[in-house]
Amino acid sequence: MPEPTAPMSEEVAEKEAARLISAAYQPTSFRDPSPIPQYGTTPPVTQPGRPPMSQRATDISGVMLAGSVASVPLGGMTCLVLYTLDQVNPVSLAIGASAPVALVLAVAALLRRAKGVLPEEHHHHYTGPVDQRNVHSSTRGVWAKTTNQQ
Repeated sequence: MPEPTAPMSEEVAEKEAARLISAAYQPTSFRDPSPIPQYGTTPPVTQPGRPPMSQRATDISGVMLAGSVASVPLGGMTCLVLYTLDQVNPVSLAIGASAPVALVLAVAALLRRAKGVLPEEHHHHYTGPVDQRNVHSSTRGVWAKTTNQQ
């Protein structure tokens, strides 16, 4: 048990109360004005999500993800064809399993040939003033009357 202390005088009690009140209203935080270092010896922390990589690696990763999603319908088609065959004949299974692949190869060949059919892309660069007008044309009625509005 602690020893009892002598009672304070009025003057000492007032000074102690003033000291406690002034200490209670002092700021309890500290702001360090020194500049923050731009780098240090701490190793980087791995962030959630995709790991950091080059732009080329990111593009290839996106293509691989899209390819994996595109393989789901192909596998589904193969399963459907094999299910509808309802036989275990090896020749029928081989033909049924190769049909979706042949379809994909045919579509790829068609798209490759379609590249030459598309028109070329033209870019026009003008150095002087250019006047561009958009005309809205509408035709209505049994006997056609075309009105061009600017």
